[in-house]
Amino acid sequence: MEFYLQLVISGLVLGSIYALVALGFAIIFKSTSVVNFAQGELMMFGAYFCFSMVVQYKVPWIWAFLITILFSIVLALVVERLILRPMIGEPVISIIMVTIGLSSVLRSIVTAIWGTQIQVYDPPLFPEATVNLIGIPTSQVYLWSFGLSAVLLALFAVFFKYSKAGVAMRATAFSNQVALSMGIPVKNIFALAWCIASVVSAIGGILIGSINGINVQLGHFGLKVFPAVILGGLDSIPGAAIGGLIVGVLENLSDGVLKTTLGLSGIKEVAPYVFLVIILMIKPYGLFGKKEIERI
Repeated sequence: MEFYLQLVISGLVLGSIYALVALGFAIIFKSTSVVNFAQGELMMFGAYFCFSMVVQYKVPWIWAFLITILFSIVLALVVERLILRPMIGEPVISIIMVTIGLSSVLRSIVTAIWGTQIQVYDPPLFPEATVNLIGIPTSQVYLWSFGLSAVLLALFAVFFKYSKAGVAMRATAFSNQVALSMGIPVKNIFALAWCIASVVSAIGGILIGSINGINVQLGHFGLKVFPAVILGGLDSIPGAAIGGLIVGVLENLSDGVLKTTLGLSGIKEVAPYVFLVIILMIKPYGLFGKKEIERI
């Protein structure tokens, strides 16, 4: 039982980070109807930039964290203004292909600057000592990562529900034409969506880097998050958070159970995509996705 509780706890931590990155997917899709396949690379770029601040330039963590957030905002604005804004009005598949190309460019830049070796944050972001959680020895890194992810998800939920910008984003997601008729600057809302997605991805990258270290494979994390987005509903922000937690726990449990009972390894890398297929067969629009009915 202790073994399974450890799997659930680590799964919740992983799932909370999935939820952060999935939030970026959902925000961009709701605002622009585009699936951003460069989400994992934005996450990787932010993690490496913070690594440079902390390890190479010896910037204190609090300032490195804030500078990384600022850098993520600037990066998102540059990408949105120079690459994506000229694509407004073009077929959605063309914009998706642009995000795939952007992911390759960002991965190449990271490889050229930082290489492919695993890097570790030194000094670490969180204490590495273990504490007893319901009788289970748990690293403080896990607890701090889960707590920070939960706080950020709660803050973004409040932002979308009560702030003026959040209401404008929801109106834009409902209908671009209606938002324009109400005087909402839709192009600025698109830019804001990319900024938020870039920031949450960078924070997710830093948290994952604090647990496992960082390398160029971190870019594939975005694709692993995709089943969580589908589970919650691609156009549902609360669904993205819940889907992330569910997939994180299921992934850890399936890997632990199959490894101990059948001796199978590598299940953790495949499990999210197995869940994705099952989810699409049962709930094509996800748990909280909006079902669209076209009348002819």
